[in-house]
Amino acid sequence: MGLFVFLPLVLPLTAWPIARLAEQHLHPRTATRLLTAVAAVMALCSTVCLALVMVVGTAQLPGNPLPDGWSDPEVRAAVPYDDVAGKAAIPALCLVLAACGRALWRHRRVRRRAHGALAGLPGTSVAVLPDDVPYAYALPGGRRDRVVVTTALLDRLEPAERRALFAHERAHLSGRHHRFLLAVRLAALANPFLRPLRTAVAYTAERWADEEAARVTGNRRAVATAIGKAALVSRGTPVATLAGLAAPGPVPRRVAALLGPAPAARRRPSVFTSVGLAAWAAAAGTAASVMSSANATVTMFLIFRAAF
Repeated sequence: MGLFVFLPLVLPLTAWPIARLAEQHLHPRTATRLLTAVAAVMALCSTVCLALVMVVGTAQLPGNPLPDGWSDPEVRAAVPYDDVAGKAAIPALCLVLAACGRALWRHRRVRRRAHGALAGLPGTSVAVLPDDVPYAYALPGGRRDRVVVTTALLDRLEPAERRALFAHERAHLSGRHHRFLLAVRLAALANPFLRPLRTAVAYTAERWADEEAARVTGNRRAVATAIGKAALVSRGTPVATLAGLAAPGPVPRRVAALLGPAPAARRRPSVFTSVGLAAWAAAAGTAASVMSSANATVTMFLIFRAAF
């Protein structure tokens, strides 16, 4: 395997340029899908390679119950600096698994509690709660997807702005944006170098919903005004993996984008642009990450087969 086993741990750095440029130059729908795919693949590859290095580290633990083949010299020789890297990979992988498990558990717990709190209300697609705290968010799953909003927030919006709010939250539900947000959150927990992609997707998912709301209502200014008002008074969503109109982030940029023309819905950027070059760099980094992790996995399998 050699040093190739460590490449997927640092190759996410190649995706940093596209994380920033995609926000500015790609349609939000395209940017969300592209960045999520890159983050998910790179996170999976880095976790696989971390697990392979961890295998070498466990063979060095005193009194371990593992088969003798695991501590074979050929296995240890497959990883450079195996005495340090192997042992360091053990707590690192445990931290990754614990952090991802906690994020999944919290996401599911919040969704269950939210659906439980709405159990006594009519089974409509919109749940209006008599609450003095202003907030709104899209709640997927359960028997049906629902938009949750409080009377405190609705009282602060004009009729056109209310229509924009509902269109925005329905766009989150129809686009299954919670899945993108959860995927990039897990990816960033698996590899901290992917945090810029998580931040970018949190923004582009909101911009995607903004543009859908503007298209449905036909009033870009009303959507921008609703976002501005909600951001000033709302407490946001109950968890980062659920989407809402007043999600934390660069609200002024969202408002400014809505006050301008709608973005062009291009499937892929031109190669001869900054965003096109960044996209190719991210694609090359992703491909190299896949090949490195695949090479390391096959090599480790063959070494184990020979050792046993």
